[in-house]
Amino acid sequence: MLKHKTPDNIRKPFANYSHGVEITAGARMVFTSGQLAVSVDDVIPTDTRAQAELCFDNIEKILQASDMEMSDVVRINAYVTGREHMAPYMAARDARFGSPAPASTLMIVSGFTRAEFTVEIEAIAAKE
Repeated sequence: MLKHKTPDNIRKPFANYSHGVEITAGARMVFTSGQLAVSVDDVIPTDTRAQAELCFDNIEKILQASDMEMSDVVRINAYVTGREHMAPYMAARDARFGSPAPASTLMIVSGFTRAEFTVEIEAIAAKE
């Protein structure tokens, strides 16, 4: 069982995420590698929201291979190449996760292995 932690004695999250998520003992865990937005036929979407959606699609497929789903995600680490990519990424994230949402970190980085990538996402999931 997952317990989302957003204590009343600290500032509420800036967006749709939990400050922490407790995982009960005995849960299975899956850690994904960072997913870049490249389809199975090597197509890379041109806009950040579509890239983020493809990254989340890939994460969902990895979780399904372990009999898990997106609601089992406890933490997201995301990286974008500029502030202009934050809102499209967050729109894709918020469309995938209800409330309470996973713990989440978003960082701005200088770039990825190929210039056309604007976002990379990794996740940790847990299920009893």
